[in-house]
Amino acid sequence: MSAQPDAEAAIVYVVDDDASMRTAVSMLLRSVGHRVETFASAQDFLAREREDAPACLILDVRLRGQSGLAVQAQIAAAGIPIPIVFMTAHGDIAMSVKAMKAGAVDFLAKPFRDQDMLDAVAGALARDEERRRSDRSGAELRHRYETLTAREREVMALVVRGLLNKQIAAEMGLSEITVKMYRGQAMRKMASRSLADFVLKAEALGVTSGGRPGA
Repeated sequence: MSAQPDAEAAIVYVVDDDASMRTAVSMLLRSVGHRVETFASAQDFLAREREDAPACLILDVRLRGQSGLAVQAQIAAAGIPIPIVFMTAHGDIAMSVKAMKAGAVDFLAKPFRDQDMLDAVAGALARDEERRRSDRSGAELRHRYETLTAREREVMALVVRGLLNKQIAAEMGLSEITVKMYRGQAMRKMASRSLADFVLKAEALGVTSGGRPGA
């Protein structure tokens, strides 16, 4: 099976209180080149400082003293953006639906086919890589926006409203030439080669008519 994007850096966490299952899943995943860390309890996993790398979590739905669904809720409450693949020997339709609605990427009943587990992990890692790529893009966009002056941000917001340079000049009490200068500087700082791209980036930031990103 081919590796996923950034598979060399990716890591798969496995939480199951059954030592034999942890070993079996770990051996399967390592056989296709994944890095794997296993935990006997959700507490051990939550206490682990996670690496800055694409990752996913394989979580047993029935852990000793705590359900995997409760752990899923804890992970969400802690703001840990990790895709979860559930596995269970006791799952039912209602449980799987609840897990999927809460954001799980897959729900595998034991005993599962090796390929089903490999496919689920591949999909989960691809999803996490896409999230990380989106986060990096958003962070770069916000950084670029922060380099704009107050005037440039105001012009940007008025451009988003669809105003022409002449209208923006009237709104801001400036000359049209000055508005063109501010707009050109803002577009350069935002790395926008076209007005359409400039507007799209402003909208992605949630820029309001007041020249500030929206909530």
